[in-house]
Parts: sequence; C-alpha cells; structure tokens
Amino acid sequence: MKTVSLMAMMTLSASAGAAPASKHSVSLTQNPLIMRLNKDEFRIAFGINGERCGANGCSGIIHYRVDWKTADGATRSEVKQVSYAVLPHVRRTIAVDRQYFDTAEGQHTTDVVKVRIDAITCRDGADERAAKIQHL
Repeated sequence: MKTVSLMAMMTLSASAGAAPASKHSVSLTQNPLIMRLNKDEFRIAFGINGERCGANGCSGIIHYRVDWKTADGATRSEVKQVSYAVLPHVRRTIAVDRQYFDTAEGQHTTDVVKVRIDAITCRDGADERAAKIQHL
C-alpha cells in the first residue's frame, strides 16, 4: 500500500492557524495524519494545540479539503469538516474524521493525495459532550 507515500504528499495550507472566532485560538500541532484502513476507507487525524483555550476550554470545527484519486487516475476534491473540543486545562487533543472515497463499491483502490485546511473555528468553552466525558 501507499500509506507512507500518502503521508509524504500531505500538505497543509497557510491558513491552518487562522480564523479564530474568539480571542482564543487553536492551531494544528502538525500536518494531518492519513491512515488507510482498506481500499477506500481512511481516517484523517488532526492534532490540536489548545494552549490558549484557558480554564474554560474551547471547541470548534476544522474545515478542510481532501484531494483523492480514483483507480482510473481521475482526481476529485471534497470539502469536509470535523468538530473538536479542548477540555478545560488541557493543552492538546485530537480530532479524527472517518472517510470513504469509493466510486465502485470497494472494487478499486483510492489514494488520498492532499489534505488542505481551509479554516479552523474556535469558541470559548468546550461543548457539553466533552464536559460530560471529563466527569466520567
């Protein structure tokens, strides 16, 4: 499989640390990590630096674009988003998105060519689900 070459081809746009919706902001700790699970199923993991979220934590959405190739060599692009939550007093977290890129019901292998970050939103306070998890 081309997992190693896929990770080498990943790029991150300059806007990765931009677009905060509040006085707090987050950034990515590194380029997104692409994990192939089978011919057409991937996980895309985003490491999030939330050092500036402070005592209340923060949450938001990562808007990103995935370029991928089909078995016949055609390149396609899809706009995606994944939510994240940084718990209070936590400096880093991850968000993982599950992706299927299939044009022939699993009969052909697809390849992720590039992941580009369009925007990262950030708002004060972690969402309610994250707060409930912290209390478990």
